[in-house]
Amino acid sequence: MHTESGSRAEPGSGADRPRDRRLPPVPLSDDAPAAAADPEPDPGLDRILTVPNVITLIRLLCLPVFWWLLFSQQNRAAAAALLAVLGATDWVDGYIARHFDQVSSLGKVLDPTADRLLFFVAIVGIVLDGSAPRWFCFVVLAREVVVASITVVITALGAKPVDVTWFGKAGTFGLMFAFPLFLAGSSDLAIAPLFTAAAWIAAVPGLVFSYYAAFRYVPLWRANLREGRLRRAAEHHPPTG
Repeated sequence: MHTESGSRAEPGSGADRPRDRRLPPVPLSDDAPAAAADPEPDPGLDRILTVPNVITLIRLLCLPVFWWLLFSQQNRAAAAALLAVLGATDWVDGYIARHFDQVSSLGKVLDPTADRLLFFVAIVGIVLDGSAPRWFCFVVLAREVVVASITVVITALGAKPVDVTWFGKAGTFGLMFAFPLFLAGSSDLAIAPLFTAAAWIAAVPGLVFSYYAAFRYVPLWRANLREGRLRRAAEHHPPTG
């Protein structure tokens, strides 16, 4: 029996009859296999004007209002209320994006960026005002600076940003309520001591979740950085055939 491709088969075996050959269909163009292997990205991800993105933009525009309430009006209670609302909307825009098909590439970058800016602006203001323990503020700020710096560096090196994990969201959510509670606890409200106690209840798990999330980002950063290097290498040295 001949095993090489193209050899003649024995007469009467039926192997020489075309109708017995089950060959795959020939693609109509050279682009067909590539299109099947690499499906086109979802065009919906390129959307800019979405409800979550508008909410995130409003959050950013409210940051100067927070400073105005805290320093110009010296109204810690009002500043605390605004900061609590801004922290709650972080959950709202994420919920809308996931459940109403509003996820976008811009939102994946804008939302965590807004979180970082909200943290920096709020915490720096609270530190200057002295309405929360400074050591706690510095521990939170240190984590945010490290995470933000690494994200900027690996993105500049061609790696994709790491999606925020559940632990990161939970930590952010807890801390974004801890700081306005600390702020309200330093106000002249009659129940200010209760706000301070509630602040610690939210602050401790929020800090633990945020640092745990940062440690979990390490292998994700490495994987994305390695993937980015391979992608750039393939772009600069495409395979020849």
